Amino acid sequence: MAQRELYVFSHVDEDFVPAGRLRLTEQQGVVAASSFSYGLRYLDRPRRFELDPVSLSLADPAQVRGVELFPANGLAQFGGIRDAAPDAWGRRVIEAQRRVPANSLSEAEYLLGAGSDRVGALDVRDRLDSPARFGAGDVRSLGYLLEASERIERGEPIPARLADVFGAGPSAGGARPKASVRDAEGVLWLAKFPSQSDTFDVAAAECWTLQLASLCGMCVPALKLLDLGGRPVLLIRRFDRYWQDREPNADLEPEPWDNLPGNGRSERRLPFVSGLTLVGCDEFESREKSYADLALAIRDFIESRRIRPDREELFARMIFNIFVSNDDDHLRNHGFIRDPRLAGWRLSPLYDVVPRPGVAHDRFLHLGVGRQGKLATLDNAMSASSAFMPQRADAVRILHRVWGEIRQWKTHFEGWRAPGRLVDKLAPAFRSLDDICSPALQAEIRRSGEG
Repeated sequence: MAQRELYVFSHVDEDFVPAGRLRLTEQQGVVAASSFSYGLRYLDRPRRFELDPVSLSLADPAQVRGVELFPANGLAQFGGIRDAAPDAWGRRVIEAQRRVPANSLSEAEYLLGAGSDRVGALDVRDRLDSPARFGAGDVRSLGYLLEASERIERGEPIPARLADVFGAGPSAGGARPKASVRDAEGVLWLAKFPSQSDTFDVAAAECWTLQLASLCGMCVPALKLLDLGGRPVLLIRRFDRYWQDREPNADLEPEPWDNLPGNGRSERRLPFVSGLTLVGCDEFESREKSYADLALAIRDFIESRRIRPDREELFARMIFNIFVSNDDDHLRNHGFIRDPRLAGWRLSPLYDVVPRPGVAHDRFLHLGVGRQGKLATLDNAMSASSAFMPQRADAVRILHRVWGEIRQWKTHFEGWRAPGRLVDKLAPAFRSLDDICSPALQAEIRRSGEG
């Protein structure tokens, strides 16, 4: 057993401040136990925020003052801090930069190696006087970043000329090649690169599928699809960053992440936690969780004004995933941000949605859908609709709204200039109403559209 003491920083207003001390007990590089103590000065800050709504709540700061806290539900790690660790791709980048074998570093080293551009509003450092380490590249360096990502995928070390432009790139989950870059205005974007294992243009498929989700009424960040010498690159605006020039937050409309630099505004950060954190479980337990579990966590931890709209959007996202055969809908691919206007948590914009073409008639999502488990049908989804909204008619209206756009997906994709070969490749992923819905429910959905 080895013990390590680290310091967690929170980005409050315009800068990082010490939030507290993290103790990790590791066995063969794996975290066996954790504890955390909030700093007394941090608890006195008027705009402090909790690092983890489940295990590190600040609902009553007096209850945690001078207290050593432990993860809820007997977990080894605090979910909110675990979410600030690099994802699978970020770990590969750190290993390539340090020229060490895969999975050879301790969790503390991965936490430290992620740098200060990690997802959300936290940073982890080995000392209180350690400086921030920013690593986002310039959008003009995308060609170099693409070259570096290809080397990392092949298991090759990154040359010094490329290591300088490639940060650890931790994001909201995932193993695909990616990096954070800033555009000419200073706005931060997540660049997602092609992978050597791709069988189709995943960047374009994700871009247009997210645009389709936006047409269905879901919250989606800004997107750009680029061509780098014949290689597709998807840029997704980082929704955990926003720009603000004054208090209070009345200028953050319609959403914080829609604000742009200029007029003296400074960059701020939105705290982020994953669905895994909000449900309060580890990766192994998450396999048995459902969308209904996530809806219950929304009821317990989300700001009261957001509970109803967030549950309804979560239901719509489940329905959308059924229609497009997106079975990569695990708990890390559902996120929550802390909205400064509400001083509370809410569902984040949608991310990581890619259709998975298949030939099987019965398909399954990663999370449980309804009484028939993970079975990806609308009838199964409706069997659990009361977990999201009290009135069945409201759930049926969401089905009709999502179906109304998805049934025209080819027209939408062609309007966005999707190549015919990509449309043909993705076609088996998109389900028709007949594939996933009983005749009785079909009739109910169609009647809903007539009202």
